[in-house]
Amino acid sequence: MCLSHDVLDEAYRQYQQELVDAGLLLPSGVPGVYGLSGLFEGIIEAFERYVTRMGAHLTPEVVRFPPLLSRDSYLRTDHIETFPDLMGSVHSFVGKEKDHLKLVQKKEAGEGWAESLTPTDVMLVPAACYPLYPTMANSTLPDEGRVVDLRAFVFRHEPSPDPARMQIFRQREYVMLGTAEQAPAHRDYWLKRGEEMLTALGLDVKPVVANDPFFGRGGRVMAATQKEQALKYELVAPIASTEKLTAISSSNCHLDHFGREFNIKTADGQPAHTACIGFGLERITLALLKKHGFDPNAWPVDVRSLLEL
Repeated sequence: MCLSHDVLDEAYRQYQQELVDAGLLLPSGVPGVYGLSGLFEGIIEAFERYVTRMGAHLTPEVVRFPPLLSRDSYLRTDHIETFPDLMGSVHSFVGKEKDHLKLVQKKEAGEGWAESLTPTDVMLVPAACYPLYPTMANSTLPDEGRVVDLRAFVFRHEPSPDPARMQIFRQREYVMLGTAEQAPAHRDYWLKRGEEMLTALGLDVKPVVANDPFFGRGGRVMAATQKEQALKYELVAPIASTEKLTAISSSNCHLDHFGREFNIKTADGQPAHTACIGFGLERITLALLKKHGFDPNAWPVDVRSLLEL
């Protein structure tokens, strides 16, 4: 069933308003940017502990990055070529006093004061794994590869009435850097395990072959190729709409793209392949609230037990 944009937008706004009325989301005045209540944040923290327990047997390296990436590292990826419409570039004022006066005058006149700003050395992180690869540049992996547990705030410029499509949100990931065999095995393992984990929480998830939202005409070719090679799977579930499902987790193979770009080698000297699973923490919380209600104390006992609520 194909829903019109108007019907979908109404479903998004209705669920958003329910969340706001319940005090779970605090609107900022900007679409897709919210404050979160303590209850909402508590569910995220509980789910993260669940993810940690489910991945503990892999003894992953644990790394946490800020939501900023050096501009030089960003430019070594192909993000500006493939997702220019989603990027976030940090700019600031670096002028003198007379330049500051002009800046203030523009602001007070309602003119384009942002034109007086200069790009800084940092970009907003577009995916949780992006800051990882520069830290491993020019390195050689052990025979077993490396598994890294990541969490980061991620920015994507896609304002929307859909409460699940936030501009700033968190991803929790398990990333594998290894051989051409180890990386897809990691992806396939976590695709199955992730589905089991989310199903155990009562969510109606299913895996689908997917593609990233590559930009432009060339992007359509890249998206078709990504789907044809089944490099990306999403676990989708109902949130605001039961007809239009939302991706709450994704499992991806990047082939040797990051290995080549950052000169990360396998033990036998080949460019490393990488793969990851990413859990969308805010989206999973929204899915749980939609499925089980706004009071976690009334959730099913087995769900509360798994989340240790």
